[in-house]
Amino acid sequence: MSNLINRSAAEALRRQISEAAEAQRGHEMVSDFLTMMDRWHGSAEVWDDTLEAEILEQQAYAIRRLKVFPPRGTTYFSPSSANSCKREMYVKLTGAARDNSDSQPHQGRWQRAGTAFGDTIQRDLLFIEKHYEKKFGEKPPFVPERTAHGFPMWERFARKFHSVEHRGYTVNFLGQPDGILRYKDGTRVGLEIKSKQTTSAQTTEYSMRGPKEDHVKQCVVYSIMYGVDDYLIVYGNLSKKAWVMTPEEYAKNPDLRAFYIHVSESDRQALLDDFVDVLQAVKDGNPPRLDVEKWTFNNYKTACALSLTDAELEDIRKQVRQVGRSRLPDWKKQAYYDALDFIERVRKEAM
Repeated sequence: MSNLINRSAAEALRRQISEAAEAQRGHEMVSDFLTMMDRWHGSAEVWDDTLEAEILEQQAYAIRRLKVFPPRGTTYFSPSSANSCKREMYVKLTGAARDNSDSQPHQGRWQRAGTAFGDTIQRDLLFIEKHYEKKFGEKPPFVPERTAHGFPMWERFARKFHSVEHRGYTVNFLGQPDGILRYKDGTRVGLEIKSKQTTSAQTTEYSMRGPKEDHVKQCVVYSIMYGVDDYLIVYGNLSKKAWVMTPEEYAKNPDLRAFYIHVSESDRQALLDDFVDVLQAVKDGNPPRLDVEKWTFNNYKTACALSLTDAELEDIRKQVRQVGRSRLPDWKKQAYYDALDFIERVRKEAM
């Protein structure tokens, strides 16, 4: 018995040491990335027409030539759907039509600004790769990994269709990462770029304690697709506190944050279980429960609304009543009210 206890204690100690080393390594990666970006953005901008033209030429080539599609008739998941409502994924896989309604004008600008921020970071990484050492006298800690054809390992250049066998099912993915980088020690590090735009306070240490679950799970899918275990999730805040700030003010109100995550095999297996649950539901014709909390970004609202049984609709009404009596903030309550209103309106119009 004592030997068993000693072995268990030794294993626990090894886990603690391993986790501490992983946390320290993650801290170093985050610090190196943010320092690199701050040094680059805080110095005079580098102009390089040759590199600028090369970037645009490669993008044009990718748009025209690098097209990846799933095999005809194949169903698949996208990395960004990793934490989506399972009912939404279910109706998508059964061939339901995606919503095609107009959005509010500010939402379109919001999405475009977020995309532009990601493009900017990628462009900066290419300039850093070429000019950082000359400018600062040392090699950059991160540079883009390159594809077999010499393109940066991101977006259309890295787009792929990937299949995994799990629990007797074939799980298919189609996607493209924001980036795969090489750290100074040669480690491959995935890059996921996100934006915040409402207030400068969103990226303070008080308001942002860690990455969103949606973004972590998205990285887990990329880990499955590209074999990368280490990731940096970078948040850029497009709303700034002020044009001029003291060092203390900037430290309290950073507009660029980064978080390190390490994806384990158990993380990958757990997420594959979730996807297989959806595939099993499709096979059995047994739709998963609608997650009203994820309604705002559900891209198949109409299909979900029309697929509900009367019993499911009554259950949603009950949820909304409970939320209305809760202490949740009004904006969260409103999301539930809006969801129920949409569902009842669509079902009434379809009668």
